[in-house]
Amino acid sequence: MTQFRPGSFQILPPLIKNLLIINGLFFLAQNTIGKSYIDMDALFALHTWQSGLFKPWQFITHMFMHGSIDHILFNMFALWMFGSALENVWGPKRFLTFYLCCGLGAALCHMIVLYFENASMISQYNAISDMPSLQAFIDHYTPKPVPIDPAVANQLLHYRLDEATLGASGAVFGCLAAFAYLFPNTYVYVYFLLPVKAKWFVLAYAAFELYSTIQNSAGDNVAHVAHLGGALVGVILVYTWNKTNRRHFY
Repeated sequence: MTQFRPGSFQILPPLIKNLLIINGLFFLAQNTIGKSYIDMDALFALHTWQSGLFKPWQFITHMFMHGSIDHILFNMFALWMFGSALENVWGPKRFLTFYLCCGLGAALCHMIVLYFENASMISQYNAISDMPSLQAFIDHYTPKPVPIDPAVANQLLHYRLDEATLGASGAVFGCLAAFAYLFPNTYVYVYFLLPVKAKWFVLAYAAFELYSTIQNSAGDNVAHVAHLGGALVGVILVYTWNKTNRRHFY
């Protein structure tokens, strides 16, 4: 292993360029036809298996959806920054396999956690039998005062089940983890100012994501488990490929 030196590498390799374009087109569609004609979040963002909105293709399409301009800019910058190095080392075909596997692994981890969280909510909803249990359910799942009404409880349940997950973060975290594995001593400039070696940057970021997962703070809509899942799949893949085909690695 060594430091990554981009001098002989393409600054914008072809697959990274195409991924940036596809993500940009999806975001444009979300904010044009998605605002008036098609509910793109319902069709293409990822939904839990327990939701009537779940469709199998969402495991792929959610990776090209983003919730805000900040969301897509951060993910695309990180994809270019770390993914370009990986594509230059592996080539576009292997990098595409890696990218999709990380995104799918992140989605699967997130879906498993959602399933158990939602199963608990569904069980509590089905156990409602009187006003005290109805009030306890509503108070547990909303931080603000709302009417104690069966219709409100039903809305809370379906709001939770139909909540969309979207973004390339899981796949991008896989790229970040793989970059740190291959080029651990390369410096990453945090906020473009603070130089930190890639291995320490990733470990610190993973620790933050794990802490956030355990905290599970109210109002935190970031899929921390998906981030960790993507990073884990990325490490497993790069470790396996490194053992079986060393000519692709530094």
